[in-house]
Order: sequence, then C-alpha cells, then structure tokens
Amino acid sequence: MNREIFLRILGEPASKANSRRLIMRGRKPMMIKSEKALNYADYFRSQIQELDELLDGDLAIHITIYYASRRPDLDESLILDLLQGKVYLNDRQIKEKHIYHRLDKENPRSEIRIHPIQA
Repeated sequence: MNREIFLRILGEPASKANSRRLIMRGRKPMMIKSEKALNYADYFRSQIQELDELLDGDLAIHITIYYASRRPDLDESLILDLLQGKVYLNDRQIKEKHIYHRLDKENPRSEIRIHPIQA
C-alpha cells in the first residue's frame, strides 16, 4: 500500500519510560502502566479507527507532540505502540522517525504523518 496517513490525536501522551508504577500481586512485585498512560491509551483508541488495510513494509513517521508545558520528556513510544494493529501491523516497520516537541497549553495533541519508504 503506497499512501500517506495523517492523524491528529488530542491529549498529552505519557512518557512510556516514566509511566510505570510498581504494584504487588500477592507477594510478587509487578510493573504496570501509570494511570496517566492507561487513560491516554483509552482516549487515543477512542479517536482512531483501524484501517481497512494496514500499512505494510518499511515506514517513516513524523510526529509533532504539542505538550501543555515544557516539563514532559519527548517520548513517542506509547504512540508507536498504540498505532500497532490500527495503522500498521508492528512498530518494527518504522525505519525512519522524525519527532518534535512543541508547546500548546490550550490544545495538547499529537500530529502524526506516516508513509511508506520508497526503496
């Protein structure tokens, strides 16, 4: 499939690296996603529909994340995970990334453009 996909997802993504919390399941400690990451994932999924035909082959992705403040780390990894099975089969298909941190206090969001890499 040789087409470009553009998505605008409202909300501020959680940093995957900083979005884990420790819980105890019985006597066994487990790391799970933070409440912010879980809420963002639900909100993200409510804004996107699975493509009829997922993108295949090697892909390039351009993501501009508009944060509400300068505080969050630039981290696109949760977004890449959430696009799996909706836009492409697996995030290993992403061979080229362009990720940008911007500010918009009133309207945090992510603008995402995905396209096949021409061989």
